[in-house]
Amino acid sequence: MKILVIAPTPFFADRGTHIRILEESLALEKRGHEITIATYHIGRDISSDVKTNIDVRRIRRLLFWYKKLEAGPDWQKIFLDIMLIRKAFYLARTQKPDIIHGHLHEGVLIGWIVKSALFWRKMKLVADFHGSLTKEMVSHSYLSGGILKKLFFTIEKFVDNLGDSALTSSEENTKDITNIRTDHNVTTVLDGVNLDCYENLPDKVQLKQEFELPLDKIIITYAGALIFNKGIEYLMDAIPKVLEQNKNVFFVVAGFPVEDVEEFVRLNKLSENVRIISPLNYFDLPKLLKASDIGVDPKDSTTLQASGKILQYMGAGLPVVCYDRANNRTYLGEGGQYSKDISARGLAESILALVGEPQKMMLKGQLNEQQIKKFSWDISAKKIEEIYIK
Repeated sequence: MKILVIAPTPFFADRGTHIRILEESLALEKRGHEITIATYHIGRDISSDVKTNIDVRRIRRLLFWYKKLEAGPDWQKIFLDIMLIRKAFYLARTQKPDIIHGHLHEGVLIGWIVKSALFWRKMKLVADFHGSLTKEMVSHSYLSGGILKKLFFTIEKFVDNLGDSALTSSEENTKDITNIRTDHNVTTVLDGVNLDCYENLPDKVQLKQEFELPLDKIIITYAGALIFNKGIEYLMDAIPKVLEQNKNVFFVVAGFPVEDVEEFVRLNKLSENVRIISPLNYFDLPKLLKASDIGVDPKDSTTLQASGKILQYMGAGLPVVCYDRANNRTYLGEGGQYSKDISARGLAESILALVGEPQKMMLKGQLNEQQIKKFSWDISAKKIEEIYIK
């Protein structure tokens, strides 16, 4: 099939939303489909990192000053999305795709506009929701309450009902959208991991030396966006609490934007205990995780987003410290060290509990290395393909 993917984001950047878009597209291409991605004017060229025939088509650079790569709302995206409508309409008219696959609420809305304008083409629109639009805007402090929040929630409910089929990346989001959609046609398609990337890597000691990490300490790593709605504030506040009770640990914080984390480390005099890596190329992530001993994910369930980073930790055979969320349980099972208390203290206590039991660390890592075989992008692509042909 010909698939037009609408990605209203600066694709590609090294963060979860982009990883899902990329890996889904690569896995669908592997199954024989022809993929075109319509996206913003900025973002890294994926052909420099991976061999693919995916055709990435960008809007014109009229907003040449817009260079924001990190997640979060921005009023200028309204103009970028209007331009993306034009680009998607042109591609749908000329390439005649069988499927329009819209990512995020904006991508779904753009796909619906294009499909409606070209209604005689009988294209199928598949809505790929990564979380709650309104809750994400609240988490980024773009909305607080009142009339504006109600307006965006009304828009979100409208978009939630668009598409011939809908899929989400988490059980929590599926439950939420199923209650909103009149057809209740929502499928959970979990993120995956490319296990080939974790094979034939140097041993842990060599990788620790490559990243200049201490050989005599337990390396605890967070890799992902360094923004509020990913729970980074819980982790940063937990680090001093952990170090107060155990000096035999070293933290790696990898991602972007980095300014707030750098300021926190400086003010709290943590530079000897925390390594900041920014930016971290997604394709270098396996080496960093193989150099680590524990993965940590402090994301709560506020935005209903899944956590692809947990799967990467599992791919590296790491035990994972996280909050007790349904989606995390689905991924990890007994391989997780869960904090039921969503707080910095709860996270710190879970880290300390795991660090204090080396045998448990090893066992949970081994469990995750086995469990991850159930989660691959090939499995996700097959599930998406079934949605396409329903």
